[in-house]
Amino acid sequence: MQIKAEQLEAQLAKNFAAAYLIHGDEPLLAIEAADAVRAAARKRGFDEREVFVSGRGFDWGELLNAGANLSLFGGKKIIELRIPTGKPGVEGGEAIARYCAKPNPDNLLLITMPRPEGPFWKAAWFTALGAAGVIVEVQSIDRARLPDWIRSRLARNGQHVDAEAMEFLVDRVEGNLLAAHQEIQKLSLLAPRGALDIETVSGAVATVARFDPFVASDALLAGDIKRYVRAIDGLRGEGEAPVYVLTILGGDLQTLARVQGLVAEGRSIDEAIDVAKVWKRRQPAVRAAHRRFTPAAVRAAVAHAARIDRAAKGVGAGAPWDEFVTLGLELLHGIETRAASQRGT
Repeated sequence: MQIKAEQLEAQLAKNFAAAYLIHGDEPLLAIEAADAVRAAARKRGFDEREVFVSGRGFDWGELLNAGANLSLFGGKKIIELRIPTGKPGVEGGEAIARYCAKPNPDNLLLITMPRPEGPFWKAAWFTALGAAGVIVEVQSIDRARLPDWIRSRLARNGQHVDAEAMEFLVDRVEGNLLAAHQEIQKLSLLAPRGALDIETVSGAVATVARFDPFVASDALLAGDIKRYVRAIDGLRGEGEAPVYVLTILGGDLQTLARVQGLVAEGRSIDEAIDVAKVWKRRQPAVRAAHRRFTPAAVRAAVAHAARIDRAAKGVGAGAPWDEFVTLGLELLHGIETRAASQRGT
């Protein structure tokens, strides 16, 4: 069984499973999901806990032995397996599959890991775990969903904010959900219950936003130049390598160019996205960008990205961080050009 993290509470109340796998790239939500499983287990008498962390030299036989052995105190126990790399490997995959083939009803297996890479859903161990228990996907909270997330967290403390204060909060905590949680907790301590205005919020909340290249790329594809520039400035301030940023930005632009080229050849947008192998989570952004940007503007942006790559590697002219901003402005100009053309027809 596979569910989203927001469905976990209802699942735990309805049918407690023998095994849970929690995977995703948002630490706060993954931690909260694991805590929810542990709390539900404790209510059901799982009082003992064994923790294993896979790594180089880890003996996967320990997992199987823990599953077979009875609790030291004759009760039920939680067996936690943490896979920091997100890759159990061949031996680990076989051990997990063997465990799930015949789980001990007096034990709970709780696995936590980052989002696995590649077609992990086809792996035998993943299938076995889904059959024996519940696989919980933790999805990141993007900017579009962040206001609702903040609003629900504030409501737990009996607080709410107006639109101006919400925009301030989102700008300050975007890309750093753990810090967002901490700031909301701070507001619960420093501010009264009820409505909070911009003055109250700005006086209590620090600037804790962190950006990764995917945030910058999302803003670029959305044509949100203000957010894009803020993300680029944030990445620069955090000391991120321009080449890494370019890997994400350039990759998305190349994908968009390929999709547009396939559509120009007569393919439907759905066919083009499938042929271009666009990640499922990136498909909405690529679809919107396909409608938003002219193919000529996208090709120009791809060429600009190639120039930035040479500059970042010291074999071309220009300052990479300044060129990132220029690339965004030029692509935005492509939107304005298309809009002007449409108004003239």
